Amino acid sequence: MRDLLYLLPALACPVGMGVMMWLMMRPNRSKTVEPSPDAAGAANQVTPDPEVASLRKEIAGLRAELEGRSVPSRTPERTP
Repeated sequence: MRDLLYLLPALACPVGMGVMMWLMMRPNRSKTVEPSPDAAGAANQVTPDPEVASLRKEIAGLRAELEGRSVPSRTPERTP
């Protein structure tokens, strides 16, 4: 009986992992209908979040700033 107690924690991990894999492989049984990705994307473009719009503007400004900078070459110079 004492040996069985030592074996129980060692078996709990693989058995638990098998149960989790089985649960994730089962088909979704809910009856709810999710909106299509196209409809969700179109809705986001019609009414954009003000925070998202300001972040996009900031990204555009940072990209323009990067394009204006001279980027040093990453190749080492050869010396004779």
